[in-house]
Parts: sequence; C-alpha cells; structure tokens
Amino acid sequence: MNIALPAIRRDLHASVSGLQWIIDAYTVVLASLLMLAGSTGDRVGRRRTFQTGLTLFTLGSLMCSLAPSLSWLIAARALQAIGGSMLNPVAMSIITNTFTEPRERARAIGVWGGVVGVSMALGPLIGGTLVGSVGWQSIFWINIPVGVAAFVLCALFVPESRSPRPRRADPVGQLLVIVLLATLTYAFIEAPAAGWGSPRTLGCFAVAALALAFLAPYELRRAEPLIDLRFFRSVPFAGATVIAVCAFAALGGFLFLNTLYLQDVLGLSALHAGLYTLPMAALTVVCAPLSGRIVGNAGPRVPLLLAGVTMTGSGLIMTGLSADTPIWQLMAAYVLFGLGFGMVNAPITNTAVSGMPRAQAGVAAAVASTSRQIGQSLGVAVLGALVTSAVVGPFATGFPAASHVAWWVIAGCGLAIVLLGILTTTGWARHSAARTAERLAQASDRTADTS
Repeated sequence: MNIALPAIRRDLHASVSGLQWIIDAYTVVLASLLMLAGSTGDRVGRRRTFQTGLTLFTLGSLMCSLAPSLSWLIAARALQAIGGSMLNPVAMSIITNTFTEPRERARAIGVWGGVVGVSMALGPLIGGTLVGSVGWQSIFWINIPVGVAAFVLCALFVPESRSPRPRRADPVGQLLVIVLLATLTYAFIEAPAAGWGSPRTLGCFAVAALALAFLAPYELRRAEPLIDLRFFRSVPFAGATVIAVCAFAALGGFLFLNTLYLQDVLGLSALHAGLYTLPMAALTVVCAPLSGRIVGNAGPRVPLLLAGVTMTGSGLIMTGLSADTPIWQLMAAYVLFGLGFGMVNAPITNTAVSGMPRAQAGVAAAVASTSRQIGQSLGVAVLGALVTSAVVGPFATGFPAASHVAWWVIAGCGLAIVLLGILTTTGWARHSAARTAERLAQASDRTADTS
C-alpha cells in the first residue's frame, strides 16, 4: 500500500492528508474492531469468523481496485479493514489453541512472524512492479486470488474451535472505542490544514478525551467487558501493549515517510523504491523466527533490547536526512530497522497470550493486535501531521528537513522499547503476571458457577 501512495496521489489528486487517510482508514477501523472480532471468534467459531473476514477483505480489495475517487478508495479501505479485523486475532487464537506447550507456541509465533516478514519483503517488490507496469489498482487485484485460496485452505486444514465460556457482546464499549480512535486520528491528520488551535481540532481532541473518560469506568463495571482492564495489572502484559504501540508507530511512520522521500524527493520509480527497502524486509524475515526461538528458550528480554537499540539507531541515522543523503547511510538505517522490527514481534505476542486463561485467548491476542494497529494509525497520523506542519516551500524540497522531527520521534520509540524491555522482564513484573493470571482464573470460575 505504501509503495503505491505516490501513484495514487497523482491519479486521484490526493493531498498528504488524503494519503494518510488511505492508510488510517484501514488501521483505525481495524483497531476499533479487533477485540470484537477476537471475542466473536471465541463465541461463534474461529474458523467461521476467519473465513468471513477473508470474504469481506477480498470484496473490499475488489472495490478498492474500482475506486474512481479518493473518497471511494477510503471507504473501500474501511470495508477491507472490517474483514481484516477478523483475521489477525483469530489466527493468533487458532495458533494458541493448537500449540499449547509454551516453547512450541513461542516458536510457532516466530514462524508466523516470519511470514509477516516474507510479506514485507515481497510486498514492496511485487507492489512496485505492479504499480509501474499495470497501475496502482493492481495491488488490490492480487489480493483476490490470494483471498480465495486462503478461504479454501482454511476449510481444508483449520479445525473449528470455540471457547467454552465466550464473552458477551459489549456494544457501548465498542462504540466508545470507535469514537475515541476515529476522533483522535481525525484531529491529528486534519490539524495541519485546519490549524492546531481551530475549533474543529480542539473539538475532536475533546471528544476523544471524553470517550476515554467514559470508557475506563464503564469497562471496569462490566462483568465481561470489551477491554478487560484487569489484564493490565500484569506488568509484562501492560508493557507489551505499550511496546506494540511504540514499535508499530515507528513502523507506520517509517514506511510512510520513507516512501514519500524515495519517490517524491529522490524521484525513484515504485519498483526501485521497493528494491531500496528490501534489506529492511530481509532482516525482518531472518530475525522474526530467530526471535521466537530466543523467547522460547531464554525469555523476551534479549529480543526486546536488541529491537529497541537497533530501532533507536535507525531513527538517529535518519535525523540528518537530506536530498543528498548517501545510499550507504539509508541502507544502514533500513538494516537496523528491519533487524529491530523482526525482533520485537514475537515477545509482544508471546507476552500477550502467556499466562492468560486459554478460554480468553482470542481477547488477549486481540488486545495485542489492537495495540499494533493503534500504534500504526498514530504513527502515520502524528508523524505525518508533524512533517506537514513543518514543510516550508515546495513539498519535494522542503520534505527532508521537515521530516527530521519525525525521525527523532521514531528514535524515541526505540528508546522506550529498551526501557520497557528491562522493566517488564524483572522478577517483580513476572510476579505481577502470575497474580493477574490467578485472579483471572478465579474470576472465570466464579462466572461459570454463576451461569
């Protein structure tokens, strides 16, 4: 998607904020519905939910390819996201219920992360080739046969499974989450054009604050909330959630800014821009399964520290970005970021599902997945807004200097991962996780007895 943004910008006459909405229409809707999808999979069947998601995602891809305008494309991306929300947490729940032994589960998650890395490697190359030869619409056409094949393979090989005690629906909590994420993202994306102090921007921030203020106490009062805030009594779980936000904010911002730099500033074609990012994707492919093995054998601290240090280094390298930045410097930043991102995924996911009752695997995995998508949404919205506000003069010439503040933020995200990686792997943190798991199990037993 990122590699096609400049072509979409030219064809549909989109502004930078329009490009941000193409990305965030997907990630905001996805983040809003992931927890609902996870609990729905636990309730009605994980395979059935997964196949429904594949159907909607494939249909959304077809509508994206037919988009005659920016508004059509953004709406079709939202439909894609509704389907996509049923894929990630349900897939993780399937893995969790298939691989019950902790070491095997960590390795399986590592392999799953490796597949994500393979998609990162192939996406820019295939996307660049398709955009350059056929047009940006073709990046959506390719999803259609993949979606059909995945639907058939799911029917053949994925066993149906459900939670013995699934959660009830929480429509009020769901609505508050949607309002919170939508208004917050809208405020950041539209603020450069409307003004940071404009009534529209301040109103959106106020609505987001009110939604958050109502959400937390409401969820605490519910016996089966959409977001079980008791999970966050576990320091490793809470830390993994924040790490996910930081890591994926850095990823979203990195990919968005880098695509605009390579194609709009350096004048590279979509294919050449994809080739430039290949080292980053290749390191992610290599490091994701390696990270899973390290987590399975030695715990999450080492992968988290490696991830934080290398992502910080990558951001620092890019803080001096200019139109004349040497290629070797870009490659060094890409390699470091790919290594760090490859290392960070397995400890996030493993921490999210480890120690939680298996009956709530879908919800726990969905919280981790939601954190990823919130991070990516905020990365594109916030960093894009910072750069747009700082651009002086023509976009192509003013962009490199304006992007410096965003690269500093990305480096700060890496530093936060280092600090949280240390904090969440202490004995005190592990003790809090054990206490939380015990309380959740007792609460689940009481709920079952009441039922």
